[in-house]
Amino acid sequence: MTDSHNSGQHKDREAAAAEVRRMWQPTPSWTQPDPNTAPADEPEKPDEQPDALSQEFPGDAWSRPSQPPPSPSWSQPAAESGTTDETDDAEADSADEQSSGPAAGGQPAGQGDSGTAPQGAPNSPVFGGSSFHSSGAGYGAPENPPAASAPAQGGQQLSPAAQHFFPQGIPGQNVPQQRDVSYRTDELIQALPLPREAPAERGVRSVLRLRPGSGERLERIARATAATAFRRPVTIVVANPKGGSGKTPTTLLLAGALGQARGGGVVAWDNNELRGNMHLRTHDTNARSTVTDMLQAMPMLTQPDARLGDVAAYLRHQVAGQYDVLTSATTTYAQIEAKDFDQIHRLLSRFYKVLVIDTGNNEGSSNWREAMKAADALVIPIKWKSLSCAAAVQMLEELDNQGPEAQRLIRRAVIAVSNGPGDVNKEVEKQLRPYFESRAAAVVDIPTDQHIAAEGPLDHSALQPTTRRAALELAAKVSEQITIALNVPR
Repeated sequence: MTDSHNSGQHKDREAAAAEVRRMWQPTPSWTQPDPNTAPADEPEKPDEQPDALSQEFPGDAWSRPSQPPPSPSWSQPAAESGTTDETDDAEADSADEQSSGPAAGGQPAGQGDSGTAPQGAPNSPVFGGSSFHSSGAGYGAPENPPAASAPAQGGQQLSPAAQHFFPQGIPGQNVPQQRDVSYRTDELIQALPLPREAPAERGVRSVLRLRPGSGERLERIARATAATAFRRPVTIVVANPKGGSGKTPTTLLLAGALGQARGGGVVAWDNNELRGNMHLRTHDTNARSTVTDMLQAMPMLTQPDARLGDVAAYLRHQVAGQYDVLTSATTTYAQIEAKDFDQIHRLLSRFYKVLVIDTGNNEGSSNWREAMKAADALVIPIKWKSLSCAAAVQMLEELDNQGPEAQRLIRRAVIAVSNGPGDVNKEVEKQLRPYFESRAAAVVDIPTDQHIAAEGPLDHSALQPTTRRAALELAAKVSEQITIALNVPR
């Protein structure tokens, strides 16, 4: 009886081992059977405790290299229903072994619930654990594994074997969508953080390294506007037929403010047809050359290899304002004509970015009219006095009859009010300020400065701070109008 009992037990073990080997045969399906669904002709079996068979075949025994499976397969087929009576008990033992050895649900050990790992299995991720490649070439590993592993969700990486079957990552996990990246230059520049505002440069705020106040901030904005980079050389004309209205001081103030804001590249030109006053209001820094000397040297200065230094030999450089000056003739034997203006204007436009032209008092002279044709912006200096304002009004009415170009020049004009001591007539200002504000683009008031009233060489370093700020505001307003003129098609 003992022999029969041992023989039956041996048969049961062989049948269970055959069933397990059959369950791990390769299958073309990637789906796993529902653990809750039993075969139709097989009755449900109650849960039983694991017996000696499950202890002989523990859960982690399927990854040992001593018993490799015939081919890689990650799914188990459903149990066949057509079994004989001799294997009924073996199927019951095999079902018990599935609940104790491999994880419930028909999955191999290590693929069940992440919270319950079988005894002896390493506590590692499902894919990427050591159970598939701990002994060199694990089961299911491809012959030529990829060089790099694709990162999985949560910073984990797939093993070479898992990457062979899941090159796009673990199925069923939510991969975060990548944000569209733009490589347009303007968008990348806009995405850059803005530079921090520089601390104050004067007053108590500069000592405490605080941000500038509203006044200093407005001054910085005006300086940046005056330093606008224009796409071509530009010409600014300062005109008022009335003598003594402040044309020459306004020209030098504007040129100095633009030169300091832009760091050079500005020339002030006395375009008086006979004799102007600019040579009396500037420092004689190099030679006493005038526009007449430049016209005589024009064949040499217009050569292709002419340099800025060759032209600068006929100019006066003003150190404080960082600009150059071309003075008018000091004698009356050579009058500047329209053709002379064109030659000088072309020459200076080759070497300078901004030309500020002071005009004479004769609106009928050819060089005066040529200057108006070349103007990108018009500055009208006035004093709150009857004669000064009357001459400016008459000039505006005359220009208004010259056609659309002259009318656009009037709308872009900037009025510069520069009063000397005792020049202000309150009644004239009350009556004519609204008129100039309605005709021109802006009205800038330049305070009275004793340095300007002295009628000597104008040195920007000797001006009052309020005067320098007013000159900078004038330069900013003019630069704004030039920008508008260049952007509006004619």
